[in-house]
Amino acid sequence: MTSTPEECRRAWSVTVPDEAALAEAARVLAAALPTRAFVTLEGDLGAGKTTFVKAIAAAVGIDPAEVVSPTFGLIHVHDGPRGRIVHADMYRLGSAAELRETGWEDAIAGPGWTFVEWPGRIASALPDERLDIAIRIDSETARTLDFTGRSADYDPLRRAFSRRDRPVPPRSSP
Repeated sequence: MTSTPEECRRAWSVTVPDEAALAEAARVLAAALPTRAFVTLEGDLGAGKTTFVKAIAAAVGIDPAEVVSPTFGLIHVHDGPRGRIVHADMYRLGSAAELRETGWEDAIAGPGWTFVEWPGRIASALPDERLDIAIRIDSETARTLDFTGRSADYDPLRRAFSRRDRPVPPRSSP
């Protein structure tokens, strides 16, 4: 898929050396996401898609232990003190036509943030205005997060990350 010039202006990357730095990136994201957001997460198996959603949940007061890969349940809804997170894993779906049986429309109709793993499986059902995040494995612990905001609603995210030193430094242990 070719990016438009506008999409190129709304694309940026962040490198995280370890899981603690991934959690910091999640806090930055959670602080700057609009109140209603749709986010796709792409990456190989083991790239850290669910780990990233756990970190975002923790950043907004949802117990990360409650966030598990929704591979078999497909869609999990987490309500927390700062809002609602819908976490969906479309790996097992063959196409967007299969969404009707999952409760998808009801899940995404409400307020809050929606995070979708394996979005390519339901590409025709994705909203045009969204944030795409591709997670690349750089090493056993390091990842690069490639962000593409597909709406001006996500411009504050780029600014939030640009105010931080990149790569995100590892946090020291307490």
